[in-house]
Amino acid sequence: MGGGPVQEIREFNRFYTNLIGALDYSRKLHTPYTLTEARVLYELAHSSGMDAADLRTELSVDAGQLSRMLAKFEERGLVSRTQSAQDARRQRVELTGGGRETAALLDERAQDAVAVMVGGLAAEDRRRLTEAMRTVREVLGDARRPRAEVRMREPRPGDLGWVIQRNAQVYTTEFGWNDEYEALVARIVADFAADFDPEREAAWMAELNGEPAGWVMCVRDGSPETARLRLLLVEPGARGHGIGKRLVEECVGFARAAGYRELVLWTNDVLVAARKIYQQVGFELVKEEPHHSFGQDLIGQDWRLVL
Repeated sequence: MGGGPVQEIREFNRFYTNLIGALDYSRKLHTPYTLTEARVLYELAHSSGMDAADLRTELSVDAGQLSRMLAKFEERGLVSRTQSAQDARRQRVELTGGGRETAALLDERAQDAVAVMVGGLAAEDRRRLTEAMRTVREVLGDARRPRAEVRMREPRPGDLGWVIQRNAQVYTTEFGWNDEYEALVARIVADFAADFDPEREAAWMAELNGEPAGWVMCVRDGSPETARLRLLLVEPGARGHGIGKRLVEECVGFARAAGYRELVLWTNDVLVAARKIYQQVGFELVKEEPHHSFGQDLIGQDWRLVL
């Protein structure tokens, strides 16, 4: 086979190698670590500790190179190495507290660098790119399921526009809601941005493997003792990873810390998955009322959680 898939794979390999070069850790991310060193720290940060032999196999790193890296990390106080409890011939490697802080900083900078790289792409192109990468792994025999990395972060510029767009698209697709709902979401988001009080209000973007996957807001609700949970959303392709519950728990935790006595929300009975989450966290249904909104006949529900 001199052409076809072989040639395409070789061309892709050249392209991808150059692309990785654009993310050179030591130059572009302003760190003293090479890409390989960052990969080692990343793997250790996402495990409870690994044997050096397993780490070498996982990353396909030369034994001598890995040994030098670990010695360097140990000298800087980033890792500790001990004898494996299962096999005295093997060496257990774990990150120290300082190592975890370093790995987290590297991960944050890498996330930001990739975000800049794909920031100019349209949302549909980003989804196509993600799906294509997943397909490459599956077709070429990556037997391991890609690690589902869920991350909660504070809003960034552009996130509020994403919230409006994805709410409109998801609810139109799944429930047939019309543009009245998009207008409502836009008003909620605009009010949040215009009168934001960081002591009493917050919002969270959930990311799954670096891509926007969910959102929720905690806002004031008139009474100094009452906060309102608003605009809980989980991307259809990101469901099944516990993102919705984590977002709601973030909201509940913030409301308690801010001194609110109760957290309330309004939803509709057709949102079955969201209602299950609210019940799991401890919300109680306090009122139901039929209404015609967003082009549909719905049953609105008020839920309340005593904090």
